[in-house]
Amino acid sequence: MSAAFSLCVYCGSRPGADPRFAQAAEAVGQWIGQHGGRLVYGGGRSGLMGMVADATLAAGGTVLGVIPEALVEREFAHTGCSELIVVATMHERKRLMAEAADAFVALPGGIGTFEELFEVWTWRQLGYHDRPVGLLDTAGYYQPLLGFLQSGLQAGFMTTTQMDMVRVSQHPALLLPELIQAAGLTLAEGLNQL
Repeated sequence: MSAAFSLCVYCGSRPGADPRFAQAAEAVGQWIGQHGGRLVYGGGRSGLMGMVADATLAAGGTVLGVIPEALVEREFAHTGCSELIVVATMHERKRLMAEAADAFVALPGGIGTFEELFEVWTWRQLGYHDRPVGLLDTAGYYQPLLGFLQSGLQAGFMTTTQMDMVRVSQHPALLLPELIQAAGLTLAEGLNQL
């Protein structure tokens, strides 16, 4: 049976200092699994990455991990993924993840998460894809970044249309159904609660 949808999740390879980050990652994975979805992510076993993958699998979902060979050699790969694709470069990793996704969401993370979010957002703005992009602002983690982006808007380097391309919420149970519906997919009746 194929997955009802594929959600690409960008997030930290570390757990972060606030326990709410881990709770959010687990909630996202649980939601994906409970709704018959497939997690598409970077294939790691540590930090929030491992947590979202484990929670997806535990809730009955499938997981596609895409990881560069260099990280496999450093033993960072999550060998419990439903499917693990090993690639040569980070560029190939991001391309395959993007091609496999119906929608994208960024959870808290570091520079890798920021880079992935901005790349997929830029691709949307340039018309390379038209899939929804979300930002899960757990514990207000992204508020400083959102404030900086507003300064870019006020300085004339960004537009309101660009800002509106990213949906922001602090609640997985609100953001994730919105992203899937914006992708033109329908969730089964009665299954959209965490």
